[in-house]
Amino acid sequence: MNQQATASRRSRAEQETENEANRLREQVDSALAAVISRSPDEVESLRTAADRIERAARDLSDALRELARQRKTPELP
Repeated sequence: MNQQATASRRSRAEQETENEANRLREQVDSALAAVISRSPDEVESLRTAADRIERAARDLSDALRELARQRKTPELP
């Protein structure tokens, strides 16, 4: 089965959860890059990265809760 067919069978909540998880991964990767750089100019980047990770984690937790709610409530045919 190809990736597009699999994606079309996923619910909107499942797709949203996956998108938010990927966004959080990207934010963590960016934060790690800022940590490795050790530049004095990166202080603000570290703060910005922390804020972005907080938002992305919050968005992911909201998406997971919505997915749990959706799975708890049976879908009507």
